[in-house]
Amino acid sequence: MNKIAIVVHGGAGAWELGSKRLRVGRAACDEATLAGHAVLKAGGSALDAVETAVNILEDCPALDAGRGSYLNKLGEVEMDALIMDGSTLDLGAVAAIQHVQYPISLARRVMTDTKHAFLVSSGADAFANQIGFLRCTVEELVVSSHDDYSDVAGPLGDTVGAVAIDVNGNVATATSTGGTRNKMPGRVGDSPLVGSGGYADNMGAAVSATGEGESIMKMVLSKRISDWVNDGMAVQGACDAAIRLLESRVGGECGLIAVDAQGNVGIARNTKAMPYAFVIGMDGEVENGR
Repeated sequence: MNKIAIVVHGGAGAWELGSKRLRVGRAACDEATLAGHAVLKAGGSALDAVETAVNILEDCPALDAGRGSYLNKLGEVEMDALIMDGSTLDLGAVAAIQHVQYPISLARRVMTDTKHAFLVSSGADAFANQIGFLRCTVEELVVSSHDDYSDVAGPLGDTVGAVAIDVNGNVATATSTGGTRNKMPGRVGDSPLVGSGGYADNMGAAVSATGEGESIMKMVLSKRISDWVNDGMAVQGACDAAIRLLESRVGGECGLIAVDAQGNVGIARNTKAMPYAFVIGMDGEVENGR
């Protein structure tokens, strides 16, 4: 039996270190990790584990995904998500989706219920309606600007994500976001783009990225880390090297989580904070940080 592991993050965004918002975000990461780990411990798949974990993060009003997503210039919520299976390289993604509280679950339905990998905007909305996917109102997604959870303004989005390895040695990744504050309508960042916001390959690693989407896209950062691990680099070293390369090549800021096919985890950032939590092994305890 392989060593199971799960890592989640709440975004390498604009955090204030003493804020209620950061405390709530960290608590959500702990909860998501425990829920995903329970799936793995029961013999569930890495895909099920990362979807379960990200659903909890999408429910958290302190995080920029699902409920709590940032508004664009028109005051609308447009969300993006990606999920990927490291055993088959199958993936599903959605972008600029509206009226959905759990974009990651809709992305998985794109993967399982269509012959496509990526649906956007009105097409993704039409697909959600076609399959009877649970919809919600804008009001259910928006957190008031006067709320304690919205105490930080900044250019970065607090994208959420999870990576995991299951008892069969398969890895998976899931990344979900509401994007950056006050973005142009139709803007899509790195999160739903395979190889940028996330990547999963049993031959390398499962990776989820967060931070400056435009910088991460330029480097195809998640795929780069997986390839480095496949070439023999330790997963933590690959995450550290990716941060250094992002800084030196494009001056970018981001955070990364990863897990390889042996259950080793990597966590790195060059931002002020990135709430995260992880569990390694059947009987491991939750470890966390920011």
